[in-house]
Amino acid sequence: MIQLAVYSLLALIIYTYLGYPIIIVLLSKIFKRRRNIDHQFIPTVSWVVPSYNEEGIIADKIRNLLQLDYPDDRLEIIIITDGSTDETPLIASKFPEVKVLHEDRRGGKSAAENRAMKFVSGDIVVFNDANTIVSKNALKEMVKHYADPIVGGVSGAKGIIVEDGDTAESKGEGLYWRYESAIKKADSTFNSLMGAAGELVSFRRALIVDLPEDTILDDFMQSFNMLRQGKIMVYEPEAKAEEVSSASVEEELKRKVRIAAGGWQSMSRLPFMLNVLARPIQSWMYISHRALRWSITAFALPILFVVNALALQGGIAFQLLFAAQILFYSIAAFAHINRHRSMSGPILAVYYFTIMNYAVIAGFRRFIKGSQKGAWERSKRKLA
Repeated sequence: MIQLAVYSLLALIIYTYLGYPIIIVLLSKIFKRRRNIDHQFIPTVSWVVPSYNEEGIIADKIRNLLQLDYPDDRLEIIIITDGSTDETPLIASKFPEVKVLHEDRRGGKSAAENRAMKFVSGDIVVFNDANTIVSKNALKEMVKHYADPIVGGVSGAKGIIVEDGDTAESKGEGLYWRYESAIKKADSTFNSLMGAAGELVSFRRALIVDLPEDTILDDFMQSFNMLRQGKIMVYEPEAKAEEVSSASVEEELKRKVRIAAGGWQSMSRLPFMLNVLARPIQSWMYISHRALRWSITAFALPILFVVNALALQGGIAFQLLFAAQILFYSIAAFAHINRHRSMSGPILAVYYFTIMNYAVIAGFRRFIKGSQKGAWERSKRKLA
């Protein structure tokens, strides 16, 4: 029984991080979902930027948006600064091209987006983080997909700005997002994106619903609201939103734990995605890409280590597996000790993988305690 447990746990881990990505990439190449794309489709768009105490970057953010390649009479830009206690509202108000919404109450990002929806006029609504720089063609690349009525939302591609000499937090996050982006692209090509990146995402205004103010991952929940209504989400890699990495591993871990707590919260509110009879393909994709990674698999890693230790008398295969785990976590420990130095790709992959799964377990504890609120302290980022 112990040996069977080792094999089962190992199979689960391999499937989650290697098996499913390989399968979905292959399926996306064999079975490409047909969609109508119209590069001349120019709907009215409301671009919403929730901003909390962003006085250091908000002017550059607005200038970035004013350079978008899109007709001025088809685009409105809304900066919502609810709860900000610095000069963000004042600075944003100096730009006559944008509409600034502000009230003193800080309810969090979901609350701000709910309120902003009362003021938008575009058929398509884009939500975009203030700390990102979007590509000039981002909007046109997203809206071309809305010519197809089955499309409920389109997500842009998050990118991490990595420079030579950057330390573990920069290169590790950048490496992870290249891996994640490949899976997102395959999901979208085969059937539907399983959750958008909140850095840059758009939806049909008519399908957007108000979310509970305690929602942690608004972009994720709104994405699956599109699937609930019979639509699909599309991933558009040419609509780029880039940001610098977290200022340190500690800041990145803080962000990861918050996201993990949000993942647990989201799964508790998405039981319809587990109905394999009603939506067999999407349920399989959701469980494989999201639910396993955000729940069972993270706990399987330490359990495997313990169970494998109990099975060492089972033969050379179990001994080699245990030695491999010791080596793996030793590399992660070495990387953590030297986290402020530049590292090679394989070491970064081991380190970031370990940090990510630790965050899932820590996020579960925070979710159970109810200590992760909708409004959170921002993680500090490197200077661009």
